[in-house]
Amino acid sequence: MAGSSKIATLRTLVKLLFLILLAAGGWFIWALRAPITPPEPKFVLLHPGYSTRRIAAELKAAGVIRNSDIFLIWHYLHRRGSLKAGEYLFEKSANVLNVHERLVHGDIYIHTVVIPEGFNMFEIAQAIKAADLGSSQEFLNVATSDTSLISDLAPGAKTLEGYLFPNTYQFTRTQSMPEMAAAMVKQFRQVAKEIGLSKDIEKTVTIASIIEKETAVPDERPMVASVYQNRLAQNTALQADPSVIYAELLEGKYAGSLHHADMQFDSPYNTYLHTGLPPGPIGNPGRASLEAAMHPAVTGYIYFVSDGSGRHRFAKDLEEHNKNVAYYRKLMGVKP
Repeated sequence: MAGSSKIATLRTLVKLLFLILLAAGGWFIWALRAPITPPEPKFVLLHPGYSTRRIAAELKAAGVIRNSDIFLIWHYLHRRGSLKAGEYLFEKSANVLNVHERLVHGDIYIHTVVIPEGFNMFEIAQAIKAADLGSSQEFLNVATSDTSLISDLAPGAKTLEGYLFPNTYQFTRTQSMPEMAAAMVKQFRQVAKEIGLSKDIEKTVTIASIIEKETAVPDERPMVASVYQNRLAQNTALQADPSVIYAELLEGKYAGSLHHADMQFDSPYNTYLHTGLPPGPIGNPGRASLEAAMHPAVTGYIYFVSDGSGRHRFAKDLEEHNKNVAYYRKLMGVKP
């Protein structure tokens, strides 16, 4: 009788244990598969070197998963690769399985940074900031100091201006500012190699940066290049308005437009006050402007002025230039 009672008790315990395990298993499966829908898009930045436990804690704190222990158990039971560092965007319903799979595959969020032709380092810094990749000052600190990136190309360069090639870049928040700048310089090197730019690099890039700022019309670039080459040959001041703007930008004094008094702004970049090229590029030229600087048109032009339609009128002497200026003023409704 006593033996039968013990057997019955043992069976009861076994059943109870089975029910507990069944319940625990059911809860575990539910915890794995039950999705969470974030109330709003949520970014989670997982830095390189984070442990799996730290990653699970970050996901839990962000409300991406319900239970960090469940995430850890699944990871250790279901190893299919390491979890990748990076920034992740969670905006759709997902469960632990989905989240773990994304981290294994490294489905990180990519920030797109568009650098148009002609952007200077200040504008690039703002584009970096707008893409939420860091502060503009952080990028400027690199652009004005890390000249070792271009020491073989431009040994006299004081900044990376001119060598941060215009392009559409894909960056992540785990990349450093020096890495982003290096990617832009790498792109410059690639284009320079493709077009055969291997000598007089500093001079060519500086001229190209001015061309880029002066005209957006492709077929005009070689003619604009010829104007500056002719002026350099005559030792005549280049008188490029964009150089004055850049001079004021460097000093933090550009007010958004140029006036006659600005032409006297004291700076080696002011090509109204100083003959020859400015000390360095005033922006970052694209491929077409670099090619125009390498292969200027053969002309006698030493002047050009806007024609009011986005193009320019070129002149070989001051008399012709004054006529072009008068035409432009009349077109703009400016009284003589």
